[in-house]
Amino acid sequence: MNFAAILFILLLVTGVVVLLDRVYLAKRREQGAKEPWWIEYPKSFFPVILIVFLLRSFLVEPFKIPSGSMIPTLLVGDFILVNKYTYGIRLPILNTKIVELNRPQRGDVMVFRYPEDPSLDYIKRVVGLPGDKVTYRDKRLSINGQEVPLKPDGEYQYLDRRTFARQFLETFGQRTHRILLEEDAPAIPPFVKQFPFRQNCTYNSDGMTCTVPPDHYFVMGDNRDNSSDSRVWGFVPDANIVGRAFFIWFNFGEPRRIGSFQ
Repeated sequence: MNFAAILFILLLVTGVVVLLDRVYLAKRREQGAKEPWWIEYPKSFFPVILIVFLLRSFLVEPFKIPSGSMIPTLLVGDFILVNKYTYGIRLPILNTKIVELNRPQRGDVMVFRYPEDPSLDYIKRVVGLPGDKVTYRDKRLSINGQEVPLKPDGEYQYLDRRTFARQFLETFGQRTHRILLEEDAPAIPPFVKQFPFRQNCTYNSDGMTCTVPPDHYFVMGDNRDNSSDSRVWGFVPDANIVGRAFFIWFNFGEPRRIGSFQ
């Protein structure tokens, strides 16, 4: 059971106790009598749980980065905030969209439920929108036949101080971000899976080309050669979207990162 479901159950239980006390139990207590603990505690916790539930469900939700697939943008241990309403308002738990707002754009860093196991939250960068023809060959990304601008930006030194990768600036429209590439790594990992709309993709030794189906997105990690993403397990359905990551609010090992990322 995920945290959202647990929070909802706590909200429901405490809310029922508060309502029951207001309409029935309080009237049966003697005037001035102390409330039992099983009424006092839920009444104290209910407003707090309600506020947390509403904030987490409709405004922002915190996440912790567990892997290095988004280096150098996001590091392992970064605590980030995710905007929950920018892509539309969704019902908590069910994740059903009830109000359409914005759609993901190329370059957005998006949190979503992993298509193969919706209990897991993944974070990647959106590179392909519905209907796009995404090509990744010889470590170069093209969208609808247009190569995405890529500019060398020196080397990136991993935290172990012994490993380096080539760093580049990649640009979608007016938005630029950094990615990492390793010369000796293959363009496509060798463990490509069978996934929905797999027939939309063609693979060979140099790379792949995929046409993104309606209401789906193609995502990739910024650490291109150390990321399991749409190249491996396919497209992200719109129904799986959680929100857009936009802010680092804490990192125990790298305090200077607090407040960075957009």
